[in-house]
Amino acid sequence: MTKPAIAQQLAANLATAYDYQLLDANYQPVTEPKLVASLAQSDVVLIGEYHGNHASHLLQMRLLAALHIYSQQQNRPLVLSMEMFTREQQTIVDDYLAGKVGEHYLINKAPAWKNYSASYRPLVEYAKQHGLPIIAANAPADVVRCIGAQGETYVDKLPLNQRRLLAEAPFMAVPNYADKFYALMVGSGHTVSERAKQSYAAQLARDNTMAEAILTARRAYPNALVVHINGSFHSAERLGTAGALLQRAPALKVRVVTPLYPDAVAEQQAKAPQQDEMYYLLKPLPPEYVDEAYKQSVFTEMFKTAKEKAKACL
Repeated sequence: MTKPAIAQQLAANLATAYDYQLLDANYQPVTEPKLVASLAQSDVVLIGEYHGNHASHLLQMRLLAALHIYSQQQNRPLVLSMEMFTREQQTIVDDYLAGKVGEHYLINKAPAWKNYSASYRPLVEYAKQHGLPIIAANAPADVVRCIGAQGETYVDKLPLNQRRLLAEAPFMAVPNYADKFYALMVGSGHTVSERAKQSYAAQLARDNTMAEAILTARRAYPNALVVHINGSFHSAERLGTAGALLQRAPALKVRVVTPLYPDAVAEQQAKAPQQDEMYYLLKPLPPEYVDEAYKQSVFTEMFKTAKEKAKACL
């Protein structure tokens, strides 16, 4: 059977927006118990998502619960780490887990992401119910935005209390990551602008900060299995946060679970295999825009808003 035919056959199993098909490192179907047993032997598992895709969020919840049960059998602690909360929000997250504040306070005062209730509430509530720590792993959004506007030198302007919210080495290079980032931003073969370099610096600040947060959690909870939730770009091909983690601790057993749309399977198979990366197929989201004029109006407003926010940078 040809690769496109295999992809079509696998895609036939995706009947609803909640359905997914698990694949092993060789893109062959794998059962959930077998995948969990494999992931449970790791030190860190990064589960990538396509933000807002219901299948991603359902899989994350099921894997977290299954890995927690498996870890209990191994007498190992489990820690949940999340891109969706930033370091300065850790106290609010901890207070919520301890029952000191309610969900409305968490959502509004953190603040949580707009899709928190539908996408991340199940993870947080499971952690709260079972006494699992949650690591608010990401770099502060305002600082990342300003790095994107001014570049790496922005960090030098930060007061100590804000500088501590970033990784000690926020711009540590991740091999092959820049090429992937710039290919997405400006296309292959195009000149990389200064603005694109600043955006990459902002991306590195996120990835290095999340990697450092995961390592800090591993020190705080010895022998723990850390399950980290992030957007797929932060961990696919063991780059991004996964790469930054391995740069700091090469001996760690790091596994990655990466989403794919069916029409991307053949392209992915053409790349060098990653034996520590597993995959799951899911249905694509509806197209965000059909009307080009409306799309441009939305983007214009977004850029205007971002420009206004950038004025607040030091």
